[in-house]
Amino acid sequence: MNYQNFYEHMTGRIRESGAACLTLRVLSRAATGLMYLAYPLLLLFLWQRGTRGELLRAVIVPGISFWILTAVRAFINRPRPYETWEIAPLFHKDTKGKSMPSRHVFSSAVISMAWLQTSVPVGILLLAVSAAAALFRVLGGVHYPSDVAAGYAAGILAGLLILFL
Repeated sequence: MNYQNFYEHMTGRIRESGAACLTLRVLSRAATGLMYLAYPLLLLFLWQRGTRGELLRAVIVPGISFWILTAVRAFINRPRPYETWEIAPLFHKDTKGKSMPSRHVFSSAVISMAWLQTSVPVGILLLAVSAAAALFRVLGGVHYPSDVAAGYAAGILAGLLILFL
């Protein structure tokens, strides 16, 4: 498959509209910002509630799995789409390699799963935000669909450890 053609087709209408490009960037940053807020709020809530076991799982599992994923990502060291193909990504990024799996999407998914132990509706909402963030990363041109799918799946699997340990 010619990813360059796929990407240009996928982002053509967005590219034609400055407002659409701006909206995509804002939504992507908002999704990331929401997770930066959601995780400490979860930890604070668990600490105040006095559920030390849940709190420990919500800290240790994401922390260890983040470092494992980082090591796997460095080992794979897959080039990013803008390195391999002649595309103009909608998101500016200078990073070389380390595209697979997406660490942003992994982090978002595992935080969402951590929320599931406390609030199923919040966890489900955050899983939807994580899926949207994955789409934004692909549309932005900084990840392949397989990168974000792998990150999302790894986040879900790590999150299951939080729920079932």
